[in-house]
Amino acid sequence: MKRVFSAGGIVYKKENGIIKVLLISTKDEKVWGLPKGIIEKGETAEETALREMKEETGVDVRIVDELGEVSYWFVMEGEKYFKTVKYFLAEYTGGQINPDWEISSAEWFDIEEALQKLTYKTDKDILKKAMEKING
Repeated sequence: MKRVFSAGGIVYKKENGIIKVLLISTKDEKVWGLPKGIIEKGETAEETALREMKEETGVDVRIVDELGEVSYWFVMEGEKYFKTVKYFLAEYTGGQINPDWEISSAEWFDIEEALQKLTYKTDKDILKKAMEKING
């Protein structure tokens, strides 16, 4: 079993009084999730989250809070992995959506749409936690 550590975040903005979140899709829009990636040597979780949010969405953000960690198992190429992801709440500060090569698309959704779109329960749980922080 291999252990993997990643970091990512919930990117949000307020538009006409409505909170929107930025989701990414992979596998030709079959899987919808949150931007995240592997923590590289010498990087903090916060630095990784900022880098991955920029790479996977193209937009600029600033981290406003921590959201906690989630852990899960998965199997890739016959090997079992245990992954822990640290999530941050990040406010959109500018830029245009321009995802990198590993992302099928990135789109803004209101909260209810985002909760329906997200593929994994852990992502839905982090989004609910983010909404509690945004709404105070």
